[in-house]
Amino acid sequence: MGVLTALAILAGLIVVHEAGHFLAATWQGIRVSGFSIGFGPALLQRRRGGVLYALRAIPLGGFVSFPDDDDDDDPAQTPFRSDDPHLLRNRPLPQRALVIAAGVLANLALAWAVLLAQGLVLGIPAGFSTTPGVLVAAVQAGQPAARAGLQAGDRIVALQGQDLSGGQQAVSDLVERIRQSPDQRLAIAAERLGQRQQFWLVPDDQGGIGRIGAQLQPNGSELFRAPHSPLEPIRQANADFLALIQRTVSGFGALLTHFGETAGQVSGPVKIVEMGASLAEQGGSSLFMFTALISINLAVLNALPLPLLDGGQFLLLLIEGLRGRPLPMHFQTAFLQSGFVFLVGLSLILIVKDTSQLPVVQQLLAR
Repeated sequence: MGVLTALAILAGLIVVHEAGHFLAATWQGIRVSGFSIGFGPALLQRRRGGVLYALRAIPLGGFVSFPDDDDDDDPAQTPFRSDDPHLLRNRPLPQRALVIAAGVLANLALAWAVLLAQGLVLGIPAGFSTTPGVLVAAVQAGQPAARAGLQAGDRIVALQGQDLSGGQQAVSDLVERIRQSPDQRLAIAAERLGQRQQFWLVPDDQGGIGRIGAQLQPNGSELFRAPHSPLEPIRQANADFLALIQRTVSGFGALLTHFGETAGQVSGPVKIVEMGASLAEQGGSSLFMFTALISINLAVLNALPLPLLDGGQFLLLLIEGLRGRPLPMHFQTAFLQSGFVFLVGLSLILIVKDTSQLPVVQQLLAR
């Protein structure tokens, strides 16, 4: 059930992103020829109002297509004149920029709405109901935590013979000790199914910082209270929204500036679904925060100036504005095709990596 919930959330985020492009175009009277979820051959399709709606075989995103994209090399094959004012390419730069940016804006708006819904449905965060220890929420295969024998669901109760407190402070203390102990042997006591066990944890040294490849979180449930005023859920949503954006941008920045140290932490759709399924089973605020976080990540990722992403399209539009005319079509085509090969290749690599780290796959490989 958790996996289906996570898949439904990811599909919904893709639909919202593409709907942003679609609505921004149709609102301005720009012709749209297709709305697709996924890539490759169509599994289901239906034409309505001149638009082909399709569900495609490769679930790695989606796209909105325009008559401009159809038969560019053979204008005789398109039913519209090249100077048709309703074609996207014949619209002013600000209108085209809005169509490109609308997907990112839609995901950001959805993330904020989800955070607001959390405040309206659950209330305002008011701390944790905790028990001592730190919960191991997820473990990456092949990383120090996995090599030490830790598993998702374990509760770390002591470090170097000293009992841990509870709540976020216990997580912060443990993470800080790990960061300060690269290549050092740490004695960890953890409870699993009510039994206390001893583990020896040696954090990897990544640029002088200790890493163990595990997701740690407070051992307990988050508490909520009723809002003190109608505006408090809005203020809380604003604060959480800005904090998530800052964290996401910082994460992408660290990936670009310290690629060798952080590349191993990049996750693909399989890992995201696994994490979402785990959070879905926990329920409560976890699912709200997961939806908002992934929506913001999708927005920031698409804003990067890479080929085939919205940021890459925006970059071409910016260059056109500075030059006063578009770049040659063969250059744009090469730019977009290189992006397609890169993104599909990267997605496949991440899918293979994440699938190989799933517990069920690790068990099969260990036989």
